[in-house]
Amino acid sequence: QPENLQKNWLREFYQVVHAHKPHFMALHCQEFGGKNYEASMSHVDKFVKELLSSDAMKDYNRARVYLDENYKSQEHFTALGSFYFLHESLKNIYQFDFKAKKYKKVTGKEIYSDTLESTPMLEKEKFPQDYFPECKWSRKGFIRTRWCITDCAFDLVNIHLFHDASNLIAWETSPSVYSGIRHKALGYVLDRIIDQRFEKVSYFVFGDFNFRLDAKAVVETLCAKATMQTIRAADTNEVVKLIFRESDNDRKVMLQLEKKLFDYFNQDVFRDNNGTALLEFDRELSVFKDRLYELDISFPPSYPYSEDSSQGKQYMNTRCPAWCDRILMSHSAKELILKVSMD
Repeated sequence: QPENLQKNWLREFYQVVHAHKPHFMALHCQEFGGKNYEASMSHVDKFVKELLSSDAMKDYNRARVYLDENYKSQEHFTALGSFYFLHESLKNIYQFDFKAKKYKKVTGKEIYSDTLESTPMLEKEKFPQDYFPECKWSRKGFIRTRWCITDCAFDLVNIHLFHDASNLIAWETSPSVYSGIRHKALGYVLDRIIDQRFEKVSYFVFGDFNFRLDAKAVVETLCAKATMQTIRAADTNEVVKLIFRESDNDRKVMLQLEKKLFDYFNQDVFRDNNGTALLEFDRELSVFKDRLYELDISFPPSYPYSEDSSQGKQYMNTRCPAWCDRILMSHSAKELILKVSMD
């Protein structure tokens, strides 16, 4: 329902802009155009035009928009979209040209789409297919831009990491095999943005990391007093469903687990107090604690919200809710932020 949802989404976005009045604003999108790219890219164009021309954004007199719309290129397509808005009060702001290896002053509003590969103002890469062989055609990758405001340089990286293909496989080991794949891909990005080709600067990496809770630990905690029933396919003997029932209380079903089903009987546990009780199972970032910093999480799990707009606060029963969407930063970027807030 793009007509309905876009209006609501933009209204919320404009309210946030109005409340915080940022001077430099970065908006990172993943899966741009949705699941049906051919049919949906016209909505993307309308969305971009509305953002750039709206009254709410009139004080942002410079903008850069980078949209990977080249869905016919299996080799390069990432479906990432990166928007940057600069307030008129910002004077000296420059963007880095990765080919010329020098900064260029930012003026006017520019939109780049289709073939971002030829745009020198960014680096874009799709992860190699062998990172996630289960996926016939993955769109996962990253886009990096570099900025300089009054002699302060920093990288902004839009990222989309691999998902959990099956709940049943995710719960088999702790950490899961998918967690290991994300770990490898994020390590690749971090190594890439601090390699020897360019000067090292502070960096912010934000987007859909697809970080999941430790499924085995979560299920064992949520269903600590339950008995598990295993259902297998008759022809292959493969596990297709796990049913967890309370030991007493008429053996009530607490959780049903299938490849794409995570049906827990009490969704409130993921929403109460922003799901804080579950943060102990959010462990994927711990591997990078020496390289990445994150401010405290103060919002409920960001995924998987219902796709039915009349049930906006409900989670879908497809995956265990998790904090997939994050803003992470280098330790030098953290110092930058804390220094600014103290001053």
